[in-house]
This record gives sequence, structure tokens and C-alpha cells, in this order.
Amino acid sequence: MSDTITVAAECLGVKVPASRFLNETRIRRINAARYEGQEIAGALHVVTPEDTVLEIGAGLGIVGAVVARNAEPRAIRSFEANPELIPEIEALYALNGLEDRISVQNTVLFTGPDRPDTVPFHLRNSFLGSSLINRSGRPSRTVDVPTADFGAVCAVVGPTVLVMDIEGGEMDLLRHADLSGFRALVIEFHPEAYGIDGMRACKTILREAGFERVDEVSTRTVWTCVRPEA
Repeated sequence: MSDTITVAAECLGVKVPASRFLNETRIRRINAARYEGQEIAGALHVVTPEDTVLEIGAGLGIVGAVVARNAEPRAIRSFEANPELIPEIEALYALNGLEDRISVQNTVLFTGPDRPDTVPFHLRNSFLGSSLINRSGRPSRTVDVPTADFGAVCAVVGPTVLVMDIEGGEMDLLRHADLSGFRALVIEFHPEAYGIDGMRACKTILREAGFERVDEVSTRTVWTCVRPEA
């Protein structure tokens, strides 16, 4: 990386380059390890050097990079729907010398039948407001993002831990996902997208798949789950 790269923040040993997606509040939260802090805590609790991690919803890339740096898994394959974040994520990986362990792809993973080749993604000025779902109907720029089959990706990657934060899309994915290959999951729920009943349905799917919540690193809306040893 160039020596001219400006480091805006640092989280648990991961340097975060300056970008238009960072503001003072976000920088303070990153420095305090409170930006996506529950997801990070959960992932660091369960990921080991023997694991391969599938991350769906990379965001700014910080969660995956912190896990790659500190837990040192075999590999992390990350997927992010927002194409504008991909260069920033790749710059973060490169700045921290993590390209041999973690990579990101601008693809939306699907489960179930009738997967389209592409899906529209709604871009807004704030990346937090950008989404596959334009719930409010507010004006947005729309781009088409390629899709891939969740099961097919798992067959190639062989992940053992799933880390997922996809702003409400988790309910549809979980309904059809084969989770049998995973020994641990870290998932953020978004009841504002599908209601309390939808969040309960997601949690029921996880329980019925054999996962148990790890209470010390879980909250109402972010669960870290493990499959008990047989």
C-alpha cells in the first residue's frame, strides 16, 4: 500500500483507511471497538484457526478484517451487496496485509428456488440507508447486483462459521438455507424489517437446526450460536 494512505481509525489492531463513509461519530465508535461491537465479540468468541468463515454483509469490511487479524481463521470469504463499498473494503484488507486470508465479492447470496441473475440495489448518500429493499420508497440510485446460490457457494468454500448482517434479508435466506455444515453462527436480526414475529421465526429456525445461543456474547438482536458437540 502507498505511504500516502491516511489511517482514520483503528479497531483491535486493524487500521481503517479514511473514506467518505466515515464521520467523526463512526470513527469514535471504531476506535472504541463499539462499531458492530456485538458481532465482533461473537465472532472472536467462536472462530478458531481451524475455521473457514463465510461473511454475508461485509459493510465497511471492519468485522471481517478484525476476525481475520485476531482469530486467524484459515480463510474468510465475504460478500457485500453495495458495489460502492467494495473498493473501500479491499483497501482496508490491503492496508492491513490481509489479502491472503480474506476476500470480498460484490454478490448477493440467495437460497430457495427462482434465483434471479441480478437484483436491484438501492444506493443512497449514507451506506447505512442503502439496501436491497426500498421500504420507504425514497428516491435512490439503483444498480443491478449479481447473485449466487448460497448452497453452491458453501459447497465450494466449505465454511464452518457464518457471520451475517444483511439488513433484514436474513429471514428469507434462513428459510431455505442448509446450515448443516456450520458449527457456529453470528447473526444480526432486524425486526424493523419483518417484525417481532419474524425475528422469533428466525430464532426458531436456528434452534430447530440444532444451534444454541451463547448468552455471554448475545443480545436480543445479535445472536452468537454454536452447535453443541455430539
